[in-house]
Amino acid sequence: MDGAIARIGRMERATLGERVYAELRALLIAGELAPGERLSLRRVADQLGTSMMPVREAVSRLAADDALEVLPNRSVRVPLMNAGQFRELTRVRIAIEGFAAEEAARLRGEADLAAIAAHDAVFRAEAHAENPDFERAVRANKDLHFAVYAATQLPTLVSIIEGLWLRVGPVLNLDMRVSGQRLAEGTAERHHARLVAAIRERNGPSARAALVADIEEAARFIAGSGRLPEEGRA
Repeated sequence: MDGAIARIGRMERATLGERVYAELRALLIAGELAPGERLSLRRVADQLGTSMMPVREAVSRLAADDALEVLPNRSVRVPLMNAGQFRELTRVRIAIEGFAAEEAARLRGEADLAAIAAHDAVFRAEAHAENPDFERAVRANKDLHFAVYAATQLPTLVSIIEGLWLRVGPVLNLDMRVSGQRLAEGTAERHHARLVAAIRERNGPSARAALVADIEEAARFIAGSGRLPEEGRA
């Protein structure tokens, strides 16, 4: 957690509350904080050069978003997720993000396509690297997806997807960060290539199919990893 927080840098006083919230939110969406990881509010405040008040405010907002959890002893952690919750979020993501991919293929501009292709190139480079930087791959994966969603020109849709990734991001990227096995297998890279090609060709149904295949493949990998307890288990 310290390394991820330290990358944010120190902040200007005028926008502390909003920026602490935005930066912690971005780390969760990007999967840079792991399920069950505990956050020391004092350490976060020290790393960001703030007082405790804006950190507490940000944590309260993120807890209201179900993105952080305040425990009975007042410590704060990234929520754990069971297999049933993950399956539910996966079904919702398939519907909403699949629609977004189809809209992106229909509405994208040349600048959108360039941004999508650039993030795909970063991810592909890490997938083929002898010693891949897993955190860079995780960020490129997130950036690629959100460049696609931004191409829809539908801010409300992007906000809904961000809300989903707030909850699923830590789980979604845990295995890629820890072992890199999913990156090494190359399935995500192939799904991304099909997604980029479909968006370039303005083929909405193909873009949806590629995006859905990417979500489903990642979900199968994570469900088979044994990291998610079944309902009712701690």
